[in-house]
Amino acid sequence: MKTAQLSYSEKNNWSPIPEHFDNEAAQLVLVFGNRRMLKKNEPFAYLQQLFPKADIAGCSTSGEIAGENVFDDHIIATAIQFDSTLTEVAEVAIQSMEESYAVGQKIAQKLNKKGLKHVLVLSEGLNINGSELTKGLNEVLENKVPVTGGLAGDQAEFAETVIVHNQPGRSNIVVAIGFFGDNLQVGYGSMGGWDSFGVDREVTRSTANILYELDGQPALELYKRYLGDHATRLPASALLFPLNMTFNNSETSVVRTVLSVNENDGSMVFAGDIPTGSFVRLMKASFDRLIDGASDAAEMSLTGLGTDQPDLAILISCVGRKLVLKQRVEEELETIRAAFGPKTSITGFYSYGEICPLKPFDVHCELHNQTMTVTVFKES
Repeated sequence: MKTAQLSYSEKNNWSPIPEHFDNEAAQLVLVFGNRRMLKKNEPFAYLQQLFPKADIAGCSTSGEIAGENVFDDHIIATAIQFDSTLTEVAEVAIQSMEESYAVGQKIAQKLNKKGLKHVLVLSEGLNINGSELTKGLNEVLENKVPVTGGLAGDQAEFAETVIVHNQPGRSNIVVAIGFFGDNLQVGYGSMGGWDSFGVDREVTRSTANILYELDGQPALELYKRYLGDHATRLPASALLFPLNMTFNNSETSVVRTVLSVNENDGSMVFAGDIPTGSFVRLMKASFDRLIDGASDAAEMSLTGLGTDQPDLAILISCVGRKLVLKQRVEEELETIRAAFGPKTSITGFYSYGEICPLKPFDVHCELHNQTMTVTVFKES
């Protein structure tokens, strides 16, 4: 596997492509960038001309990752030439959040063919229920093929997210990249680093990913009480205070982040399901714990790979982590670089949600929020 990475900004245009890379041999170009820029024809047309035989796929972000650096208002393109692995990109449109489960099924059906080794999903970030999307994927793939990926971002604006698939960015799209072949090794890991506080609250009324009541009280009213002055900046301030959710009669827990709030009925819309009968607890961040979580995710991904030198690493970290870490945000990337060494090509983005199995050798994927999710690839 060979990779080449280049960046674009409106001030500096495109950086040069490395001389060693054969442009026409690239099969896949991953593109992560600013929403406004991805919707323009010029940057996309340049990539299409530069890599004429490659599928170009990606999404808008809440921050672009290249190596140990985080950018805003850039496009980061990573071209990949595989030695023996084949790739295929599938696309499905989503008209409403209620279609999330069916969209997961449809996109998995398009890729569920002989030799499928891994699926990377890049999804619309707002008009989607990530939990239902993963349920549809898991059902069709029968928990035999691992899935990782994430929900597109839009800084902390929550206005629009876009997906790129062989044309400039469009909203309300889900794409998935299937990787086929026996010589590809894939590892993955997802960790948080947030600390829960306060008391457990029971979800007493909810529908899918819409939360109405906690302990019989209006959810938004109770949440605002916890947030205090931060409540005036909802929904963006909710990224700083996610919920840790434990399923009823289970020790399994995941983190859920607010996508929007409804002042009229006092409800809150989350990136994934909040089942009635589950229990939630507010969470807050510790700088060191978040950075340690990123390191743990990298180490977890390597256990599934069987080597400490991946060819390519795709990092998908939640925008909430970026808002908390602020000027220290690149420290979570530096700790991942330390785990992988200097030769691994690193790309990725800050997201509205992450998709990954709970453990390195599990295949059943889940929606996560507020995690660093790492997917690593190496051809043998």
